Amino acid sequence: MQLPKTAEIVIIGGGVMGASAAYHLAQRGLKNIVLLEKEKYFGTGATGRCAGGVRYQFSTEVNVKLSLESLPMIERFKEELNQEVNYKQCGYLLVATQPTEVETFKRNVDLQNKLGVSTRLLSGDEVRERLPQMSFADALAGTFNQKDGTVDPNGVVMGYINAAQKLGAQVFAEAEVVGIAVSGGKVQSVETSLGAIETRRVLNVAGPWANRIGAMAGVEIPITPVRRQMFTTNPLPEVPEDFPFVIDFAKSLYFHREGEGLLIGMSNQNEKPGYDQTVDEDFELLNLEAAIARLPLVEKASRAAHWAGLYEVTPDAHPIFGATELEGFSLCAGFSGHGFMHGPVSGKLMSEFILDGKFSTLDVSMLDLKRFQEGRLIKEYNVV
Repeated sequence: MQLPKTAEIVIIGGGVMGASAAYHLAQRGLKNIVLLEKEKYFGTGATGRCAGGVRYQFSTEVNVKLSLESLPMIERFKEELNQEVNYKQCGYLLVATQPTEVETFKRNVDLQNKLGVSTRLLSGDEVRERLPQMSFADALAGTFNQKDGTVDPNGVVMGYINAAQKLGAQVFAEAEVVGIAVSGGKVQSVETSLGAIETRRVLNVAGPWANRIGAMAGVEIPITPVRRQMFTTNPLPEVPEDFPFVIDFAKSLYFHREGEGLLIGMSNQNEKPGYDQTVDEDFELLNLEAAIARLPLVEKASRAAHWAGLYEVTPDAHPIFGATELEGFSLCAGFSGHGFMHGPVSGKLMSEFILDGKFSTLDVSMLDLKRFQEGRLIKEYNVV
């Protein structure tokens, strides 16, 4: 398939956000949609390197509401798009080991319950009872929601890509954007490694690379790429089937079942911003030591695989939706580690914004780019 010379809209980024946007725009009847992905395969950037977690447990109203819209879309995915995404509702169990965390957990559960999310607050003893395999003598409290869990990122991306193509969208892998032509404060065209496309509308959903795409158009976007890494183990029969997605909050250390083994990760608080996606072996050793201290049976596990990916971090750990100062250049990025789970609804929201000029499914207008200049930051606590 040859790159078209013109497009009604060019979507830059072939992860979950771009795939969802392409599908929802095509579903609304927009013609001549072009989606560009610089990698060889769709969904192999930040989306394909995430832990696959989806949850309702957030500390701000807008993030909880994004989950309330997005996760049911994932539940209906196979029925609506004929694509299996392997949604396992194993539950997230967040563990507090610091007194200040306990008060925050209580506030978060109150907020979630008020919004209709059935998260439960657990005592330290209840955490220990639920996780007998783990060493949580210092657990003071926990929060648990059974409907949180894990999903296959590739299934979600390819489900949307295939559905968008059936509706007429044109999608191109190995099509790197190298420039954006601007004139008179408006988008004119997108330069790619495969050629140029004239267009008056661009949607930047490039995740950790969104700031680079913005710079090509003269738009400053406060998104910082930060490496996060994880590893999987070979089978561990001792891990029960109902083992939840466990987060040791103070350590930003997490565990969940992956096949017959575990996926384990931890945030490096000293990680410097950058695009490095190689595995830091020294930090992986620290991660392993922390994991063994919490879950001793990990000591007898062997590593199956390991990889690193990028978070796309904004100053308030919330995404950016909507317009920029450049006419025709819109943005949906900066999810700070929870873009995959909110990708389905975010693509739908951007289709509404592009076609109707407003967000209908959920009002996310407060998450605009201008908030950073105007000091309207909304801080998210539940970021790992």
